[in-house]
Amino acid sequence: MRAWWAQTRAEVQMTIRRGETLLLTLGIPILLLVFFSLTHVTTTPAGGRINFIAPGILALCVLSTSLVALSIATGFERSYGVLRRLYVTPLGQRRMIAAKIAAVVVTEVIQVLVLGLVALGLHWRPHGGVGGGIEAAAALLLGSAGCAGIGLLLAGRLRAEVNLAASNGLYLVLLLMSGIVVPLSSMPSVVRHIAVYVPSGAMADALHQILGHAASVGATDWWSLGTWALAAPLLAARTFRFD
Repeated sequence: MRAWWAQTRAEVQMTIRRGETLLLTLGIPILLLVFFSLTHVTTTPAGGRINFIAPGILALCVLSTSLVALSIATGFERSYGVLRRLYVTPLGQRRMIAAKIAAVVVTEVIQVLVLGLVALGLHWRPHGGVGGGIEAAAALLLGSAGCAGIGLLLAGRLRAEVNLAASNGLYLVLLLMSGIVVPLSSMPSVVRHIAVYVPSGAMADALHQILGHAASVGATDWWSLGTWALAAPLLAARTFRFD
């Protein structure tokens, strides 16, 4: 337990100290939240721009941390031989992975708190009440597990430089095509149907329904989030290489 806690604390400290990670996990989401809330670059559904943008940016926080930041950091640690050395220490494989997961969750809690305060300052009024908050947290956790699985899958199979390009490219594609800042209703029907079957799209759609409309989340969103949350980490664990 002490080894796990020490590694978790070290992971969080390294995340906070990396300027590029802070830019990705807090800087970019805050800039996008303010920009898309105050401008009319994209169309948004009825109900106010901030009420659509804020839930999408919360989904973006998970995408930034669980997929991109985790994948890039893990990829370079693997490239430098750090993971191979940690693997043979008393920490072991399971506690090392558990520490990374815990650090991701801590980072995401900080993101949600900071982005939530900024959104409230921009006159966001979330719907759903306490029950909606619990549902939103469940959607974020499932989406985080799915995105983390994809990130570790990339980090465990690709060279660090290739993984860097792949993670950033995937981030841009999912940002634009998951309904995070651009409504799915504005996209071609093919994209709309595909979006809900990727973790970021299902997560964004669930948060829009819960926090934007106080509506029930569709079974497709929960099915997609649950499947990714289970399948992606298992596949990453089976294929991950430490050298």
